[in-house]
Amino acid sequence: MADPYSSDLPPRREPPAFNVPGAVLVLLVLIFGVQIVAISLSFEQQAQILLLFSLIPARYLPEAVALQPAFPGGVGAELWTPITYTFLHGGWEHLIVNSVWLLAFGSPVARRLGPMRFLLFYFLCGIAGALLHVVLYAGSEIPVVGASAAISGLMGGAARFVFLADGPLGALGGRGLDRPMGGGARRAGILTALRDRRTLIFVGVWIGLNLLFGATALSGILGVAVQVAWEAHLGGFLFGLLVFGLFDPLRWSPSGGPGNVGYGEWLGDQGSDDYR
Repeated sequence: MADPYSSDLPPRREPPAFNVPGAVLVLLVLIFGVQIVAISLSFEQQAQILLLFSLIPARYLPEAVALQPAFPGGVGAELWTPITYTFLHGGWEHLIVNSVWLLAFGSPVARRLGPMRFLLFYFLCGIAGALLHVVLYAGSEIPVVGASAAISGLMGGAARFVFLADGPLGALGGRGLDRPMGGGARRAGILTALRDRRTLIFVGVWIGLNLLFGATALSGILGVAVQVAWEAHLGGFLFGLLVFGLFDPLRWSPSGGPGNVGYGEWLGDQGSDDYR
């Protein structure tokens, strides 16, 4: 005789208290490891590390070849510094702030993209920020360091799905429940995202804060000792916002059938741009 109180369902497992995606954790370990190694070096060695691995726009001038050893590394440094500058930071405060934002925005994006897509997306956002900074500050000899541009790209990418009804922040609009594991299986096309009020507010506030702290004297008043490379942040953010769809493995299923969208979840407000 069957037990009426038995259940074939597996026992519910509580989510772990510490649930950082592996790719995000690897980045954090590398960033903190580089900082620990850097502060253990002499001042002269730190200066050499800065010249070799930070982003210096003047390095890309044609006449920079004649300035060796002012810009050591040659052509190789022109290729690796748009990546390596994301591992260097101006101090512990700079590193900790970036780490908090990396955890907050990197975790949902990493869960959604998977480790390889996530890391590629992260570093391409950092490169995009570096390129915009080099274009706007051609000839500048001021080194740029920090993961902020790459993290800004994660923020831009997250804006494409976190505000949807089944996204992690969908409940802010009263349209859905929280989905902490990277959101639902949908994303907004870029045109749809830019028509969403919450996304527009997020983008506007983000750009406003970067302008406020980077392009005005407010950062100095608040005691921020290093210059904020807000243009690099903007380059990374726009890259992440615009090209996130090329990295996202999850697609919109307009049929409302047994695809990534549950049956009957067709909202009717998504256009053809949702495929991008």
